[in-house]
Amino acid sequence: MSSELTPELKPLNVALLTVSDTRGPAEDTSGQYLEDQIVEAGHNLLARRILPDDVYLIRALMSQWIADPEIHTVVITGGTGFFERDSTPEAVGPLLDKEIIGFGEEFRRLSATEIGSSTIQSRAFGGMANNTVIFCLPGSTGACRTGWEGILKSQLDSRHGPCNFSSLALRKPNRACHRLQEVIGTRAKR
Repeated sequence: MSSELTPELKPLNVALLTVSDTRGPAEDTSGQYLEDQIVEAGHNLLARRILPDDVYLIRALMSQWIADPEIHTVVITGGTGFFERDSTPEAVGPLLDKEIIGFGEEFRRLSATEIGSSTIQSRAFGGMANNTVIFCLPGSTGACRTGWEGILKSQLDSRHGPCNFSSLALRKPNRACHRLQEVIGTRAKR
């Protein structure tokens, strides 16, 4: 638990991913809601993407964001249900160093007051990888609102006590990410 509270907000750099086979930017109301809340809370939105429910595309992007020293937090919306293509937990889970078990538990507790026993069909979860805090929410705007207002807003705020995830995310190590794009020799195309 991180208990390094600060008198002023220490903004985090956040990456936002919508996982959907059907939504584009115009239909992504959940992603837009989260973007608005992230910025309104005083954080920096560093990246926003929409990807289809594809385990390997999600893992590829997440691996880049986890390694990127400038990205402190990743928020994902979508792909956490039980439909055949819902694959966010399977894509992100293997990348985690530690799971934030309490996030999924608390999300389902809060959600139960809104949707009753249907909350058990949510596979919302959180974790950490390379000091990147990762939260995976369902794809509905209502679920994103529940997760943001009930958990994320305070847990990403360095002023929130008795503890929050802000100071852990701000300790992210600097990795030589530029080396990922470095071409060696004259024969390699990329």
